[in-house]
Amino acid sequence: MALLLREEDVQTLLPISDAIEALERAFRAQAEGHATTVPRARVRWPRGALHVMAAGGPGIGYVGLKAYTTVGGQARFVVLLFDIESGALVALIEADMLGRLRTGAATGLATRYLARPDARIVGMYGTGRQAATQLMAVCAARAIEEVRVYSPTRERREAFAQRMAETLGIPVHVMDRPEAVAEGADILITITSAREPVLRGAWLRPGMHINAAGSNAWIRRELDEEAVVRADLIVIDARDQGKMEAGDFLEPLERGRLQWDRIHELKDVVAGRVQRTHPAQITLFKSLGIALEDVAVAALVYERARAQGMGESLRLVEAPLMD
Repeated sequence: MALLLREEDVQTLLPISDAIEALERAFRAQAEGHATTVPRARVRWPRGALHVMAAGGPGIGYVGLKAYTTVGGQARFVVLLFDIESGALVALIEADMLGRLRTGAATGLATRYLARPDARIVGMYGTGRQAATQLMAVCAARAIEEVRVYSPTRERREAFAQRMAETLGIPVHVMDRPEAVAEGADILITITSAREPVLRGAWLRPGMHINAAGSNAWIRRELDEEAVVRADLIVIDARDQGKMEAGDFLEPLERGRLQWDRIHELKDVVAGRVQRTHPAQITLFKSLGIALEDVAVAALVYERARAQGMGESLRLVEAPLMD
């Protein structure tokens, strides 16, 4: 029988540091040819869309998919996880929190490999639903001493700063100007729904690492053209998905200032094939959110739930009788 795991189960079973480790194993398996991920597909209608993405393989031990709808400004997420040996459905997981944790974990993993080891100050654009796990993951990857945040609404950024300062135990300062976020920062995070750039290349300085995690559509971008082309090393979680979704890259690609062969995949960074080579390099991780990340953390949540006797048993899909 399958396990039904709810949002509160995921939050209990998946610390952000463990989610980062799960993604590191998954990307290493992908680099070795033992895991596959399929780009997001979308079915659209006037009021909303259905989004479906699948991944898995022997390196993870499971295959699965995440499906979610976005209708009327509301999103609803679910992951189906199947055992790779038997093909049996083993888990049905509510996946809003799981998605936030895996998106943060991808940023944390990229930061682990690409940010300078001495990075201590984080600048952050965006204080919405995905922001907390982004910041938690970066703090798990580096010994962060100070955070600076900006979002357009003062009340929201002040509430976020207070909450994260209490959670992380470090100063989280509110900035009134977006350019002030970048001043003196070692790591920058963009996690917004912006359609026009929130981070400009003129604000960057040598040695910075940028995690651009908010945009996964051609009509949205968080970085201006100069911010992209100033990066010495550009990494994406999946190049094929990026060719359909990476709005941050559209303008420099169209102008011929960026080519896809300059953009490396995260699996190759984890495998040691690509790396920061100088402290002064500007590095950029473009996060789209891919199915491999969902399945990797879903597998960890399922295995922990089974070991701890958590979740609700469901009899959903039985194997058909064979003639």
